Amino acid sequence: MSAPEQNSIDDDMGASPARISSPELRYEAARAFVWVSIVGLVVLAVYISQSLLVIFGAMVFAAMVDGGSRLLGRVLPIGRAWRLAIVLLGGVGFAVWLGMFAGSQISQQAAEFPDIVSRQLDASIDWLRARGFAISDSNVQSIFGQLASGAGTVTRAIGGVFGGLTTFVLIVIIGIYVAVEPKLYERGVAWMMPRGRRSEFHEMVNKMGFTMRRLMFGRIVGMVFEGIFTYLMLLAYGLITGDAIPMAALLAILTGLLAFVPNIGAVISGVLMVLVGFSGGVQMGVYTIIVYFLVQNIDGYLIVPMIARKTVDLAPALVLGMQLIMGILFGILGLFLADPLLAMIKVALEQRAKSKDAEDMAIEEGALANKAGPMEKTTA
Repeated sequence: MSAPEQNSIDDDMGASPARISSPELRYEAARAFVWVSIVGLVVLAVYISQSLLVIFGAMVFAAMVDGGSRLLGRVLPIGRAWRLAIVLLGGVGFAVWLGMFAGSQISQQAAEFPDIVSRQLDASIDWLRARGFAISDSNVQSIFGQLASGAGTVTRAIGGVFGGLTTFVLIVIIGIYVAVEPKLYERGVAWMMPRGRRSEFHEMVNKMGFTMRRLMFGRIVGMVFEGIFTYLMLLAYGLITGDAIPMAALLAILTGLLAFVPNIGAVISGVLMVLVGFSGGVQMGVYTIIVYFLVQNIDGYLIVPMIARKTVDLAPALVLGMQLIMGILFGILGLFLADPLLAMIKVALEQRAKSKDAEDMAIEEGALANKAGPMEKTTA
């Protein structure tokens, strides 16, 4: 059937029963459709929020890999693909070493760790009772029950051990794809934006990438420093006194890993270190307290200010609040990604404020030019 014949048939069908004749009603219907679409997108984002968080975790991993590649580029004049391969192989090598060389010792210590912590908690409760604090067994059991319930909630939120492992694998795979060709995905997102906003989008993405690389570099340096310094200090106590601190390697690794989570990670690692320290006596316990404060002060006042705070200056209370919200909503994964997500939100808001300032300045300059025009004509 030819096009004219098809148009003739369409004309014979008459007007559409869904047509809105009133221009005002058409305008309001279009507005309503836009609002319904926005609400639908928000509902969809909430529904797939866990998947979106995994994708953001992949962006964080990609920034870490890309930052390592850029750092190698300063000393190795080789292609970017080779530098990415070196960074990834280095990460795999560390994981293999952690699992094979240190695995036997750490697994043995990890098996003893819960028993030591439990005994120290019982000793702390007995010490409080001896000084007049009324702590009943039912209250203690209730507290432990609530803690276990909270742990179960977090565990269910990340889908258990296998779910957490699957999430980690997805983050790594997606992150590697993004790190290999970041401009490909950046151009894809920019293509869906209006032409006038693309340059602004590229500027914001570059700023976000720089901020994320700097933040992650500072975080990794802090993790390495805290882990190595903690292990050396705990090892030195055994060499000097002859009474080794139990599970020094495990405590050092936990301290280094938990350093990725600001504020909360330091408190958890410190409590665990002190509990294990007091299992060997008061002197050992006091020494672990000193080690904890040394590690946190050196990292907080020397390492972090030199690297991270020059780029991302986040208020501690704001970070803690973000961690609380993300931890409740998404469990451990949200807790780990709260700080990077907050940093990206801050960069986006700063860039938007900068663009709005430029728009206001352009409007003011245009207004001044319009005022100057009539005055020049009058003078002429």
